[in-house]
Amino acid sequence: MTSSPIAPGSRLASRLGFSDRVFIGPAARRVARAIEDGLERVETGLADDVRVADPLADAASRYLYEAGGKRIRPVLTLLAAQLGDGNTDEVIDVAKALEITHLGSLYHDDVMDGADRRRGVPAAHAVWGNSIAILTGDILFSRASQLMSRLGERAIRLQADTFERLVLGQMHETLGAQPDDDPIAFYIQVLADKTGSLIAAATQGGVIFSNAPVEFEEPMRVYGEKIGVAFQLLDDVIDLSAKPEDTGKVPGTDLRAGVPTMPYLLLKAEADAASVDLAARIDDGVALIADGADPAILDGPLDELRDHAVTQKTLELAHSWTQGAIDALGPLPRGTVREALTRFAETLAERSS
Repeated sequence: MTSSPIAPGSRLASRLGFSDRVFIGPAARRVARAIEDGLERVETGLADDVRVADPLADAASRYLYEAGGKRIRPVLTLLAAQLGDGNTDEVIDVAKALEITHLGSLYHDDVMDGADRRRGVPAAHAVWGNSIAILTGDILFSRASQLMSRLGERAIRLQADTFERLVLGQMHETLGAQPDDDPIAFYIQVLADKTGSLIAAATQGGVIFSNAPVEFEEPMRVYGEKIGVAFQLLDDVIDLSAKPEDTGKVPGTDLRAGVPTMPYLLLKAEADAASVDLAARIDDGVALIADGADPAILDGPLDELRDHAVTQKTLELAHSWTQGAIDALGPLPRGTVREALTRFAETLAERSS
């Protein structure tokens, strides 16, 4: 039996998290099929590009790649490329390079955050130790740079600028807001640097290296960055979920580890006595956990934070960023690409609604 003609659209829609109604019609199915074909090329290339001659380095560098992933960044690169010449060799290389950059950042992030698991498997540092995990991330960054170097100065600059923002975002998150900083604005900038910059590079790169009209480049860059910020704000809400079977992690994982999230920062900005008291109890619990106490001591305060108005405010803030991403698409022509990007943003907003 042959596959349904809308099967590529169904697979792509599933990957992006929405129904396949966007990919109905001959033109839309051609777009979906082109992206699926491009993803096959990206996946085949990734399998080769993360290989290393040294056996230990090879096992470590393939570890998180083989654990899977939705490949959202390559999908967005390929989707943006349909505004131009489609899946050029340069577009495929950019998609691979940025996904490898993302993979490398996961090795570093898990060491910095002390995460136990990633993509359903033990974190790399839990398997090989911190030093090997960090060095593996470095190897992957070098592979991404090699790919981008083939494409000339524009690609090298895109990679370098993005990598600088990734590092600065992690550095600022580690140091925390300084006394003269607005904590909320500081946190948003960290999200924009750590997550938004790489997604922005993916969408922008799809335009640049498919030779799409130059006037689409800035809208796609803005779209990608805003989607990245929205994604992380929604993760802050999901982090407080009372359903670990759905989220795959213990509620409040970030806060228990002493990592501020938007609901907590908004709580700290509240002046009423109940909010001040709750923030103080969370701070005390985090300090005790750092000294070796059972993380469960924060169960009660985090339940209260989940039900506090600041968590709803965080959700509303995330929705405003997704709407900003959709608004950025205004200069794009109406059609499958714009509709798919819009629906992706809407579906993202619906994750915690």
